Amino acid sequence: MNVLIFVEQRAGQLKRASLETVSESARVARLLGGAAHAVVVGSGVGGLAGEIGRHGAAKVYVVDDAKLANYAPEAYAKAVGEAAKKADAAVITMAATFMGKDLAPTVAAMMNTAVATDCTGVMVEGGRVVARRPVYAGKAYVQVAFKQSPAVLTLRPNVFKAEALGGASAGEPLTVAFTDAEFRSAVKEIAATSAGKVELTEASTIVTGGRGLKGPENWGLVENLAKSLSAAMGATRAVVDLGWRPHAEQVGQTGKTVSPNLYIAIAVSGAIQHQAGMRTSKIIVAINKDPDAPIFKFATYGIVGDAFEVVPALTEEFKKVLGH
Repeated sequence: MNVLIFVEQRAGQLKRASLETVSESARVARLLGGAAHAVVVGSGVGGLAGEIGRHGAAKVYVVDDAKLANYAPEAYAKAVGEAAKKADAAVITMAATFMGKDLAPTVAAMMNTAVATDCTGVMVEGGRVVARRPVYAGKAYVQVAFKQSPAVLTLRPNVFKAEALGGASAGEPLTVAFTDAEFRSAVKEIAATSAGKVELTEASTIVTGGRGLKGPENWGLVENLAKSLSAAMGATRAVVDLGWRPHAEQVGQTGKTVSPNLYIAIAVSGAIQHQAGMRTSKIIVAINKDPDAPIFKFATYGIVGDAFEVVPALTEEFKKVLGH
């Protein structure tokens, strides 16, 4: 049974989360006794096939059309569906990015099948795919199987490894006939983040600040520590609601879901809503002056102390060691 991976790109650059999905899907395809095929959609994207192939795709379908320069849900779903038929795919995977979270259910509805979102594990049992995904704000996990084919899955970024497996692919053009109906909704403009900023969902290290910092004038504590670690910055919902930080930095159930190798929470209480977005981080370091703060119950390491004293000291030590 073959696996098809939708590989996301932005402005001709492959999303790292998609390369992670390619490598993991190649592993799953081997367990199923099939091959991993991929599809990349956009305008002028043919040159990306080689990199996708090197991460495990045996074949890369290229849907290249000027009308696809920006994301259009129905059109992209149609392209994925056509590629799935071409690949005879029993499984369709994509990264659980904002685009993937929107596209996956569209593809599943179009193909009259089901979708498992934000998966943190993919197994093969009895010749069929079984997905593992968090529920109840990450407090529990469920394993889900599929009654229909193809199974559609989105894989959480930063959970799986992007591995250069040594393959290569020149790409195979795939022509898809689009109609105006497939462009009823489409992205018209993308407001890029500031140059040099680390994308939150793909960051290996994240430093997040909470309401305990007392005001936006104290956010320099987060910025300086993040800079010393070459990390991305996050914020709690309370901080965003107060207008201290933009929504793009919000981590949690109504913000972004992240799984970095290191997550440092400064003056964050650890409410359930916030846990839902970061509990699968590999190492969690909590800094809070309240020893009874909920975040200490699931943090890997906890520092009970005043953030205004602890964080500057940590920052200086990291600067000495890392030189940032």
